[in-house]
Amino acid sequence: MSRPIVLSNGEMHVGLNNYGLVHDLYYPYVGLSNHAEGRQTRHKIGVWVDGKTHWLDDGNWELTFSYPSQALIGHIIAKNPTIGVILELDSLVDAHSNTFLRNIHVVNLVEREREIRLFMHQAFIIDAAYGNTDTAQYLPSNKSILHYRGNTYFLISGEYNDKPFDQHSIGLFGIEGHEGTWRDADDGELGGANVEHGRVDSVIRFTLHIGAQSSEIVNYWIAAGGSLREVISMDKQIREVGYSGRVNTTAEWWRKWLQPAIKSAAKIDPKYQDIFIRSVMVIKSQIDKRGAVIASTDSSMLNYDRDAYAYCWPRDGANVLWPLIRMGYTEEPYRFFEFCKRVLHPGGYINHKFMADGGLGSSWHSYVHEDGVIAPPIQEDETALVLFVLAQFYETTKDEKILREFYDSMVVPMADWMVEFVDEHTGLPKASYDLWEEVFLTTTYTVSVVYGALRAAADLADAKLDHDNAVRWRSFAEDIKANAAKHLYNPERKSLYKGIRSHEGEIYKDDTLDASSIYGAFMFGLFDVKSPEMQQAAKTYHEILRVDPNIEAYPRYEHDNYRRTDTSELGNWWFITTLWAAQYYTEVDKNEKAEPIIDWVVSHALKTGMLSEQINPGTLEIISPAPLTWSHAELVSTLLDRIQSDDEPAKPWEPIKIKRKDNKK
Repeated sequence: MSRPIVLSNGEMHVGLNNYGLVHDLYYPYVGLSNHAEGRQTRHKIGVWVDGKTHWLDDGNWELTFSYPSQALIGHIIAKNPTIGVILELDSLVDAHSNTFLRNIHVVNLVEREREIRLFMHQAFIIDAAYGNTDTAQYLPSNKSILHYRGNTYFLISGEYNDKPFDQHSIGLFGIEGHEGTWRDADDGELGGANVEHGRVDSVIRFTLHIGAQSSEIVNYWIAAGGSLREVISMDKQIREVGYSGRVNTTAEWWRKWLQPAIKSAAKIDPKYQDIFIRSVMVIKSQIDKRGAVIASTDSSMLNYDRDAYAYCWPRDGANVLWPLIRMGYTEEPYRFFEFCKRVLHPGGYINHKFMADGGLGSSWHSYVHEDGVIAPPIQEDETALVLFVLAQFYETTKDEKILREFYDSMVVPMADWMVEFVDEHTGLPKASYDLWEEVFLTTTYTVSVVYGALRAAADLADAKLDHDNAVRWRSFAEDIKANAAKHLYNPERKSLYKGIRSHEGEIYKDDTLDASSIYGAFMFGLFDVKSPEMQQAAKTYHEILRVDPNIEAYPRYEHDNYRRTDTSELGNWWFITTLWAAQYYTEVDKNEKAEPIIDWVVSHALKTGMLSEQINPGTLEIISPAPLTWSHAELVSTLLDRIQSDDEPAKPWEPIKIKRKDNKK
């Protein structure tokens, strides 16, 4: 299940699922400590009318999702024609406090006055700890519900006509035979239980009297904090300022933050401007304020896999920050490089992946490899790409602080390690895991990024007046390029090898066609994009990996089995690799071939602009998490490549302004 709506302020992150329900709630790090992950913990919403309760996830509601404003504020319309009710929900995470707010507009479509009861359900496994030690309590003095464990607190409340919820209940779910306290609402009445401990959930009720074809508004919120005093104070502020006050300050924050992106959007084709802006907002939603860039906060993979994507892969992070740097953003890149400096291995390389707090992430990479080779369980391209993009950051800003903060602590050890991590038989980088995290060899992609990174490091050395390292790193980069020409072109297939492996003087070659080989070679200059080898390799790639000439989509590589669900020999279509094809065509001035590819990507996004990792070629269903941050970054990068160079800009992007009010009369 994808997340058509994601909301974030860099500390609190909420993902809403295809039913409009809270399915992911991260705090205090984006991507770490998901307090509501999985089916049992999604926060249900129910409507009681004419003697029966109807839940938003019962399959009888028609739901549409959008981001209608110049802010990360989600708009959901849920319509149930059978019972004659519409719920319009505007949802946001406050830009200045760790509060999730919902404005719920309940519409009675029937030609008579009715009593409609709205039920809001909360289920947490706080700190993702599955021991049964959470507590939930009703706080009568605050007219609110408190869920807590240790130093993590969630306070839930709301208002209708200046009054709090009129009923509540607290109970158990998922243990001791309890399905969940939301079942207490099936008859429209709540039992009023005031406290419970273990695996606990809660429900609150608002009773609305709505005239014929009329409506009423309920405001609802969850405040997250590190103490009871903190969440009570936040609750008080919300009541004083009201929903409209919080939404206005949040919308203004996003309007200011988006200014560099809006300026860039004005220079691209108007048909792409909306998804461009949405992608930039999605990218921001996946960045923790302390620097970690999360691959995806969609936890739905946990329903059928061991793990999800809520980690910071340094390579993904560098790819995501690259387009932001191009647009002039500075805070997010700076925090990311601070994060990378904190996690840098003493040996000068960066490990596989990390949690948002800098802790080492789970891995399936070994220190011991085929033929008894012992090497770090890493992907060298992650170290190299971080260094390369750091150089782009300095080149864009010319901020001397970057050199002061990162040159001696990151650039020197990383570049020196890459110079040392070389195979004596090929003169190319030693084998490490490929960027797809599957095979252990020296890939064309990794060689390309290392080449680009060492040249970039030499440029930084020039800026630092470190002439010895500048000469050494630049010279070594040119040696890599010369050796790549000898080893990485495949004359039999007229393509680039996926990679090679050297063992005891013998060189083994993998001739699999891989999108990353083409992309890396031209993007980082390992092969001249106009050279005969590069032109032949690109031609072979486009002819073989694009199976259907009428479909502008590409897999990662030949015979890719990852999450493949159909009988195709090539594998699922990936947004990342498909956009790489568009970037290649733009690079060689074939925009007429790039544009249909971009159009295909846009046409397969969710209505809110969300891009997943993959598409099933048979059913066109999305595969793996949505949003995938890297997919959005490649779309933004592709569109930035196409910025108009003429003097007359495209029509500026003009969002639809969202309008919503408090429930106060």
